Amino acid sequence: MSVESWGEEPEGIRLQKVMAAAGVASRRVSEQLIAEGRVTVNGELVTEPGRRIDPETDLVAVNGQAVQLDTSKRYIMLNKPRGIVSSLKDENGRPDLRRFTDDFEERLFNVGRLDAETSGLLVLTNDGDLAHVLAHPSFGVAKTYVAKVDGAVSAQTVQKLKTGIELDDGPIAADAVRILAAGSGKAEGTSLVEITLHSGKNRIVRRMMAAVGHPVIDLVRRQFGPLHLGTLRSGAYRDLTKVELGELLTISRDGGSARENE
Repeated sequence: MSVESWGEEPEGIRLQKVMAAAGVASRRVSEQLIAEGRVTVNGELVTEPGRRIDPETDLVAVNGQAVQLDTSKRYIMLNKPRGIVSSLKDENGRPDLRRFTDDFEERLFNVGRLDAETSGLLVLTNDGDLAHVLAHPSFGVAKTYVAKVDGAVSAQTVQKLKTGIELDDGPIAADAVRILAAGSGKAEGTSLVEITLHSGKNRIVRRMMAAVGHPVIDLVRRQFGPLHLGTLRSGAYRDLTKVELGELLTISRDGGSARENE
């Protein structure tokens, strides 16, 4: 997206015009937001609507939430069904994400992975910077899963998962664990457990639950960072809302800055 495409001189574009084009608000409302001290550019508070910026390089935030100025970027929430490989081309010919990404003109790819037998929230985007930061193991965005597991999970087991257990590739502890349901009736002999953790290790929830004697029967990722699956049905997808996108971009920018300063 070139600067010239905005119909202004190369030295920059007025901030309120950029905000309006990005869908934040009308120019008039954007001017008001700026005057009220609710807008920052590259972390610096801006109160003059006449400020010119470069939408290709400058970072704008409103009320502390990041704004995407590049309207060519696309952000999709997918409820990945079981049996779909988190790949755009599976070398073994298994069903992959192309059945969803082929619906879009943009070349989308997935942020992180879910194993083939795990369903739930997966982000598809063409924003490489965001994908790199959010999927990077050192950043570790929080993820929440609901697991149907074999056996009756006890309070002692919950505490053990939170305190930490030892796996083949090192120790791991969950950020939060709670029992949603103890098996009864048709579900007798099973438990429903919600587990939140930051680790990006492969099949980590399945390995943790197996290590404490409760193998996973079914696993769904319900939350990824600030994003919640909600009522999105299996196999369906939707664009992120502006609020969701702002929260996700803010996390991405903060994470990227933290890594640069390490």
